[in-house]
Amino acid sequence: MERAEMSNPLDTLKKFKGRSWEELKARGGQAFSVYTEQMGLSGKLPSDTELRQLFDKKHFSKKEISAQDIFDKFYENAEFSFFPAFRDKQKTIETFRKYFGEKSARFFIEKAGKILDGRFDLLGLLNLDFGSEVDWHLEPLSRKRSPLKHWKQFDELDTAETGDKKVVWELNRHQHFFTLGVAYWLTNDERFAAAFVRQLEGWMEQNPPGMGINWFSSLEVSFRLISWVWAFHFFKDSPHFTPEIFQKALKFLFLHGRHIEKYLSTYYSPNTHLTGEALGLYYLGTQFPFFTRAKHWQNLGEEILFGELDRQILPDGVYFEQTTWYQRYTADFYIHFLILKTLCSEENEDSAKAARIETKLQSLLDFLMYVTRPDGTTPIIGDDDGGRMLPLANCKPDDFRGTLAMGATLFERGDYKYVSGDLTEETVWLLGLEGVQAFQTLRAHIPNKNSLRFEDGGYYIMRDGWSPTDNYLLLDCGEIGAMSGGHGHADTLAFELAIQGKTLLVDSGTYTYHESKELRDYFRSTTAHNTLTIDEKSSSEPADKFSWKKRANAHVHSWISQDRFDFFEGSHNGYESLENSPASHLRSVLFLKNDYIIMRDYVETGGEHDYALNFHFNVKTNPAIESVESGGFCVSETPSEKHEGWRLFTFGDNGGWQRKESWISNHYGEKINSPFLRYVSKGIGAQEFFTFILPAELAEAKPEVFETSVSGGRAFVVNYRGYWDLFVFADKDEIVRTEIFNTNFKFLWARLSRGEQLPEEFVMVGGSNFTLGSREVINYPNELEFALARRLGNKLNVRTSESLFSVSIPQKKSSTFILKNSEEN
Repeated sequence: MERAEMSNPLDTLKKFKGRSWEELKARGGQAFSVYTEQMGLSGKLPSDTELRQLFDKKHFSKKEISAQDIFDKFYENAEFSFFPAFRDKQKTIETFRKYFGEKSARFFIEKAGKILDGRFDLLGLLNLDFGSEVDWHLEPLSRKRSPLKHWKQFDELDTAETGDKKVVWELNRHQHFFTLGVAYWLTNDERFAAAFVRQLEGWMEQNPPGMGINWFSSLEVSFRLISWVWAFHFFKDSPHFTPEIFQKALKFLFLHGRHIEKYLSTYYSPNTHLTGEALGLYYLGTQFPFFTRAKHWQNLGEEILFGELDRQILPDGVYFEQTTWYQRYTADFYIHFLILKTLCSEENEDSAKAARIETKLQSLLDFLMYVTRPDGTTPIIGDDDGGRMLPLANCKPDDFRGTLAMGATLFERGDYKYVSGDLTEETVWLLGLEGVQAFQTLRAHIPNKNSLRFEDGGYYIMRDGWSPTDNYLLLDCGEIGAMSGGHGHADTLAFELAIQGKTLLVDSGTYTYHESKELRDYFRSTTAHNTLTIDEKSSSEPADKFSWKKRANAHVHSWISQDRFDFFEGSHNGYESLENSPASHLRSVLFLKNDYIIMRDYVETGGEHDYALNFHFNVKTNPAIESVESGGFCVSETPSEKHEGWRLFTFGDNGGWQRKESWISNHYGEKINSPFLRYVSKGIGAQEFFTFILPAELAEAKPEVFETSVSGGRAFVVNYRGYWDLFVFADKDEIVRTEIFNTNFKFLWARLSRGEQLPEEFVMVGGSNFTLGSREVINYPNELEFALARRLGNKLNVRTSESLFSVSIPQKKSSTFILKNSEEN
């Protein structure tokens, strides 16, 4: 064993200049604790006698307390303080098999079989070999083994000595004990219990208190503590899990609790690290009430979890670090806390505090519900560290519906149930048979809204509806994330898209924190997201692995959500410091519900720049660059009997399509080759791009889009589903003049059925004047947010953001503007 290098706490305190007194006290206390540990003055494993001195004797009837007494007391307390699934083992097994069948049972049993051989699936990495006698310090990718030295002597971000610590830590969370436990319950095979005990004892042997990489992170210590508690319940009846082994583990659990409370992440990483640590303390305090420190742990954990509710959860329910993975982490933490608090609460408990948790937790779940794609998956926005609260279910990494199903049961929310779909394993393990029955009898209903903005988080969700074949778009116009932005990406104005239920455009994900800085920076770069890059720069510039040199500021200009359409417009200043000439990027999206999407990207600049519109396609798509009848090219996927297709058209000056290979990572540690297409161009001065993304159906002619000349702006004709649609954009302070209408609305979309002389429908955004033929329809002194118009014969029914009215319009003998231009193209 290496001798620890001693660090003087006074040297550490010199770094604290300029900090608050509270932070100084906390950090100073931590520095002193480290020093005493390294000197061998604290943190030692208690003897049997010392362990009993840590107990509150009123919990035991005997003066001499045996290992069996401690064992029995733990399970006696757990009868009503732990999760209901463990009150009746046989009923839980029957429920599991009834609702999830042999497929799910086989998943857990086969995975547990691999664990017996020392092979583990961790994060996005499969079949990692740690040996039949597990080496708890081995990082199997690099084959590096962390030295056994005091935990404070490790550098968290350096991989030279340890390899990727996340891989080592993921194993040492011991969440695979849950898998062994489920397999044991389903089979009664003692091999699984023997493996648990062997690995538990091996871990305690290889990880003396405070020594080694597995004591470095208080969050990892907390996760391990929670895993042990769950494992104790799974293996309660196994002859391999003796009171003596339980007693030894209890000594380590006490030190886990002491370590967490001394080294809380209050000032180091006050995000899910802090709430995860607090949850571990709450577990420890409620499940081991016979420790004299139990009430302190319980109260400290509860105080932190309540204190972080408003800091980490924004008023609209978005997690403050702008990452959906950590959003789910936070929801799961508070679900566990809420259930345990309900089970362990006293009669005089403050009901207002419980109501506060429920309100904030539902706001977290509301966001997770609305971002769920039509196929049931969740966009992986921002960092994904690959971990879970517990591996309670057999589901894909980007399927968060199990958390929603828990919310449906806890809060009787039929909308959560509608989106979560079927019952999931989480409900069985956390709420037992009663929870399953509550979920099954709950009436599902469609969420109240289709499209929604989360203003504080900066997310804008647009969708046709909630069927599995609807169109869906999510756009990010928020900040890069709280504090240092460590878990955010340079994704301002990026979007994700599903067409007719099929996930099409996706975020590239995270892949790694530590494998290399180049890969870390690529996956969080602007190029790795579906937005515009200028001069191959990112809108926010990375510094180290979890911070930024420069961060883009986003600004929302407009958000309109109506039954027929959604409209978004926003900008960011991430390119204001470009060397050639500063530039600003404005993105506008017109989401025509049950039809298609139109996007405008505008860059204001005086210099010459290279531009790239980036489109990252889901791995299940097969896009091709295709020539079109009107000249030029589009990107498309041809429809077939198995799936619908789509076509994507982009219009810009002197641009063209470029195909590249890139990666998508839906799970930390895993990257998969995926199609990456870019529309690239070069230009001097202001630049403008229009993009149309349309479904293509087997029974219909391929959609076509072409540009046509118009006075006062730009115009595009869309041949779609037998209609001739016209989209026009009015330049600033200009009147767009066509043969059919004149308008100063910034965006105007019109639909003309074949054989008709006038359009039957209009969608208009941002204007004050609209004339159809010779009839003035709208003439306002101030700009209107929007106007919608539908023609029935010679009557035009109009609804604007300020009023509702109808006008009569004369029928024209002919209307050839669209048809004439379509023939020319």
